[in-house]
Amino acid sequence: MRKLNLKTMKKTTREELITFAMVILVYIVMQILLKTGHVSSLLEGLLVPMCVYSLVAIGLNLCVGYLGELSLGHAGFMCVGAFTGAFVSKLLRDSVQSDLLLFLLALAAGIIMASVFGFLIAVPVLRLKGDYLAIVTLAFGEIIKNIVNVLYVAKDDGGIHFAFSDPKKMNFDDSNGIWLINGAKGINRIPNLSGFTIGIVMILVALFLVYNLVNSRSGRAIMAIRDNNIAAESVGINITKYKLMAFTVSAAIAGAGGVLYAHNLSTVTATPTNFGYNMSIMILVFVVLGGMGSLRGSVISAVLLTLLPEVLRGLKDYRMLIYSIVLIAMMLFNWAPKSIEWRKRIAGKLQKTKEIKKEEA
Repeated sequence: MRKLNLKTMKKTTREELITFAMVILVYIVMQILLKTGHVSSLLEGLLVPMCVYSLVAIGLNLCVGYLGELSLGHAGFMCVGAFTGAFVSKLLRDSVQSDLLLFLLALAAGIIMASVFGFLIAVPVLRLKGDYLAIVTLAFGEIIKNIVNVLYVAKDDGGIHFAFSDPKKMNFDDSNGIWLINGAKGINRIPNLSGFTIGIVMILVALFLVYNLVNSRSGRAIMAIRDNNIAAESVGINITKYKLMAFTVSAAIAGAGGVLYAHNLSTVTATPTNFGYNMSIMILVFVVLGGMGSLRGSVISAVLLTLLPEVLRGLKDYRMLIYSIVLIAMMLFNWAPKSIEWRKRIAGKLQKTKEIKKEEA
């Protein structure tokens, strides 16, 4: 049986294996630290949010990095996934005894609903380009959030009741039923079904799906559209089809992140803090700083930038100043022409050193 050799392997395959190994290694190290009690309660509470943001950043990178379309509406898809998943898990809580099965049902519902919204939004939106596309996707994200804020759904012996804006219109017995979605108050008493292990598994599955997509014929078509729209169309690539595919898959992954996010909390609400404009921008920052088209970079950036504000919390007034300086430094290091030249020069010197050592040996 032939041994696995990273040196003779294709560069793309090697990079993918390194990414998977990195995620698994971090998980093993964190599990050891958790078992031995070397993790603070603050860091332990950030483990699932780090998985959530990594997951959504992977989805957005497919849209921004590989398709080349700037979307600012992924917080909206995350909101759809979160509320759909929480709604299903709360509705089926008494019927399904297994927590894992209940979470999988909620996850499936959240992914399906987010992908449906992603497809419906993509049909008119992807006819636009550049800033216009960004503005319209942002508007759709805000529309989704505001629809959830005026939606009331409740369940009693008479069945499921729903209303918009005015819950008094529902013939609902409050003493003998439960609120599933309570307008701006959102959904409360959500079963706590998510965890760090589930988050890591979801990241690995998302990485596997996106890597397989971008390395397939469809993925090459998507990247061809990104590089030159007119040239791709001239060789017979169905631009609409592949744009819809990338955007829908990206929205589905964001919806999965929303399900994970909702089941880590007891209450989820569609506030500007949770699913507003700022969250969309924050996820976009993860993608840009990690490198557009680099899934590993998105995961690393999401983890580091989620941890950094909490690590610096003790500095009080200087916390956000240092955070901003770190963002600028990361951007310059990754994308400044002089920085790129310097890194190439260092890499060349290291390569020459390795070759000299091989010759001497």
